Amino acid sequence: MNTFLHFLNNLKSIPLITTWELGDLAEMKGRQELYTRQSPQRLKQLREFSIVESAVSSNRIEGISIDQNRVGTVVFGTTNLHDRNEEEVRGYRKALDLIHSDSDRLPLSLEMILRFHALSCAGAWDAGQFKEKPVDIIQTYPDGSSRVRFHPVPPEDVVRYLNSTIELYEEAVRDSRISPLIALAAFNLDFLCIHPFRDGNGRVSRLLLLFMLYKLGYEAGRYISIEKTIESTKAQYYDTLELSSVNWHEGRHDAWPYINYLLFAIKTVYKEFESRVDAQKAPRGEKTEIVIRALNEFTGEFTLKELEQKCPGVSRDMIQLVMKRLAPYLTCSGRGAGSRWRRMMVIPSNDGNNDGNS
Repeated sequence: MNTFLHFLNNLKSIPLITTWELGDLAEMKGRQELYTRQSPQRLKQLREFSIVESAVSSNRIEGISIDQNRVGTVVFGTTNLHDRNEEEVRGYRKALDLIHSDSDRLPLSLEMILRFHALSCAGAWDAGQFKEKPVDIIQTYPDGSSRVRFHPVPPEDVVRYLNSTIELYEEAVRDSRISPLIALAAFNLDFLCIHPFRDGNGRVSRLLLLFMLYKLGYEAGRYISIEKTIESTKAQYYDTLELSSVNWHEGRHDAWPYINYLLFAIKTVYKEFESRVDAQKAPRGEKTEIVIRALNEFTGEFTLKELEQKCPGVSRDMIQLVMKRLAPYLTCSGRGAGSRWRRMMVIPSNDGNNDGNS
């Protein structure tokens, strides 16, 4: 909760880099629907691959790994598991299933946090339970030496701190006091500083990140693993988290290094999502269907450029070819770049689908 209290008392401006990241993410969210209307089969493949990467990467960040030859069996299978590591990877996948299917109706609450922990730490004796003893965050070096990185909130204060953090987050989003994405990142920072569990805090924080992104309408994480993105930048993740936790207890910390890191990670997920969808060259018949669906959405005049924006991954030449075949359904006024088009009637989805590859 300390980050929210710090912002409420001291937030006078937002760093320029944060403003840039928020602007880029707003544009990417605006394009999200266009990309998610692509081939359902191709998006299904991305979803399945993302689930595997998320379950494996989130655990591997915490030093939990499984035999690569058993990844598919562990993540998607129903057979008996070999050890606790496999239980936790499968449990993380079950938590992802819950988020993917029910994020809209599930509340952000203590009960939800405990449920994520119970699933992702399946097999642990205290799965689904807050810590009972103080737990310091320790960094161990290759030579065997170690140091305390952070002293989290003591066990007796965990519930109070979490409840306050949830209330302050929901109030900030509801009243538009700060950007929802900044509020989300602030929540994630506070959760990790509270450190409510003996073990599994990192995994639950990443589940909460995905869960809360979905509730804000940012859904690229369904198709690209944000956990894999964090794993690939793990040093930056830990460095910015430590920087932003200095003086956290006193409310004099600098939250921006970690907030900007999370915004960067979310933007990386979106860039990868758009890149992968664009790289999947749809068959010509499928591209025809994309153009037809886009045309049927227009209720008045439109330009060729406006139509292109609704058809990511389809070239202008292909769009013009489809429009030529659909000439009986369309009218055009003007010439060249200034031409304006209008659809005269609903275009059947199978019209113009005889392009040889449908």
